[in-house]
Amino acid sequence: MQLESLAHSGIAVDTATRFSVQVANRTDLVEAALRLRYKVFCEEMGADIERHDGRDFDLFDPLCEHLVVVDEWRDKVVGTYRILPPWGARRLGKRYTETEFRIDALRPIQHELFEVGRACVHPAYRTGEGGVVLARLWSGLGRYVREHNVKYLAGCASVPFERGTINLGALRSRLLATHLAPHEFRVEPLRGLPSMGNPEGTTPGVPALLKGYLRLGAWIGGEPAWDASFDCADFFVLLPVERITPRYAKHFLGHVTSH
Repeated sequence: MQLESLAHSGIAVDTATRFSVQVANRTDLVEAALRLRYKVFCEEMGADIERHDGRDFDLFDPLCEHLVVVDEWRDKVVGTYRILPPWGARRLGKRYTETEFRIDALRPIQHELFEVGRACVHPAYRTGEGGVVLARLWSGLGRYVREHNVKYLAGCASVPFERGTINLGALRSRLLATHLAPHEFRVEPLRGLPSMGNPEGTTPGVPALLKGYLRLGAWIGGEPAWDASFDCADFFVLLPVERITPRYAKHFLGHVTSH
């Protein structure tokens, strides 16, 4: 995949396709991202948010940087991801993840912790082109990590209840057995989940975003939380950048990391 850097615009354009990715530097791009989030999370998924003006917007957004994928042929934002840098969290006095988890154990790394969330792709771009749009989001995030020398990424990886509690129970068992963070990085949910049944013998489905985190080498911070607004289970994900496996570092960061 060949990317050429447009020095003046800050946009990376794949010469083989029509999609670009950038940190939004214009109000209209941020607004388009907020409206895309509303379409996906509220209209499609039924999330219960306070605003009803066609935008998914909260108190964290003004202090976030908004990564957007643009369909250049249609001049349309078709994917987005928001990033709350540590200086934004300091100004606000908290992170989004703290609305769902107790993260006291992460205080020693809070000045190096970048929080990511609200990732979504327009429904019309999830088949065929959908893989391209998601790949652009990952490449844009990787570039951001390089440019800001990010040491830790953290966020909530959502798992909808639509596949049932048995699937969720099986996923929980698998993640806590194979990807649990060391004790010094554990978090606790503010609202736990009810009984998830007996997952024995069930092969869990893993959402694409969560699967991407795990492939990079992310840890799961502990038990999942119930997100009442989005009516889903959220797993706290922590990715120390130095843990990214060489196989994926080349694609995500543009080079192979050394440990």
